[in-house]
Amino acid sequence: MARRKLVVLSGAGVSAESGISTFRDNGGLWDEFDPQEVCSVEGWRRQPDKLTEFYNNLRAQLGKAKPNAAHYAIAELEKEYDVRVITQNVDNLHEQAGSTSVLHLHGELTKVRPENTYNDWDGYSTASVIDIGYRAVEPGEKAVNGARLRPHIVFFGEAVPNIEKAVDIVSQADIFLIVGSSLQVYPAAGLYRYAPADHPIYIIDPAPLLIHDPRIVHIKEVATKGMEVFKSQL
Repeated sequence: MARRKLVVLSGAGVSAESGISTFRDNGGLWDEFDPQEVCSVEGWRRQPDKLTEFYNNLRAQLGKAKPNAAHYAIAELEKEYDVRVITQNVDNLHEQAGSTSVLHLHGELTKVRPENTYNDWDGYSTASVIDIGYRAVEPGEKAVNGARLRPHIVFFGEAVPNIEKAVDIVSQADIFLIVGSSLQVYPAAGLYRYAPADHPIYIIDPAPLLIHDPRIVHIKEVATKGMEVFKSQL
């Protein structure tokens, strides 16, 4: 008998308990840095060295972080379910915890690419994407093709190439779990609309919900505690 499909959409709240800075919360990165300066196409074009340093620092922070109980709880669900993780996070903590199917919507911090690749011209091919682990990129460092290396991150003003794959995954879910996301970032925030109408949607987040759907079960907890509650309700 085929195992039930459990699809997880994770946001910054999952990694916050591992010490990874969130972006939009009070005290988050956007309180300290202007997102249009460090996370936009225009910012990269104006000050690529500044953005290189910014992402070097985030990568170094990630190198010291460890998965928390929520990451491990999601990975452990693979023992009983066909689990697919869709994450808005650019860290690799789901993978570190043992999740085997992770789709990154907004890129990956441990990867870089030539700035003239992964676009409409090459069909968003990942052939030129390089996994550099946690090392720093040197200012002006170039790829083999001579182009400057840039973070493999989806900047404001860029397409989200994996969103169609995410829609397809969500549309096949028997159970859809949203954890650690306040559903404020689009297009990811609209993915719940593609969940099958006759299946439940669970949301783990301590903040009040901004959406209303009769399928939703709101577990008003942080990710680690919320995963315990969720597993008890399956």
